Amino acid sequence: MANLKALYQEVILDHNKKPRNYGAVERASHHAEGHNPLCGDHLSITLEIADENIQNIAFNGESCAICKASASMMTVAVKGKSRADAEILIEEFLAMVTGKLDLNIPDQKEKLAHIGRLAVFAGVHDLPTRVKCAILPWHTLHAAFTSVPQGDNVERVSTEADNDPMHLPVGNA
Repeated sequence: MANLKALYQEVILDHNKKPRNYGAVERASHHAEGHNPLCGDHLSITLEIADENIQNIAFNGESCAICKASASMMTVAVKGKSRADAEILIEEFLAMVTGKLDLNIPDQKEKLAHIGRLAVFAGVHDLPTRVKCAILPWHTLHAAFTSVPQGDNVERVSTEADNDPMHLPVGNA
């Protein structure tokens, strides 16, 4: 358990200090913004989808270390994947981080086959105030998938009251 906590801290610090895919996709076909007023996280996700595959993805904004690391690892995990595979990964990640699936239970571990290195976030469900930080990028990505790729129409996700992604289902999660 101590090794997992150390790995978690190391990964969070690394992705916070050197976030991957930080910036904006120049020819974005989809865009969404996420906001977590609890700790002030605000991020924007842009992506280019062609033939239902994520060709390019980036994020930017101001956020805590957990949110930034989650966004960074998310972009690495979904880049090059099909939209359908990314949606599965979103469901699995949200289920893991909210404690609905546990990596330590053998039959549930199989359901989280796509998680890979994202498993470092498994312990976040023990820190309720940090769960929203970890899941905001994932809900924002889901919102980007549903955005209308026209002009300045941008999907927005918030962790405020009725819009709280902790209470909105994404797929089965």
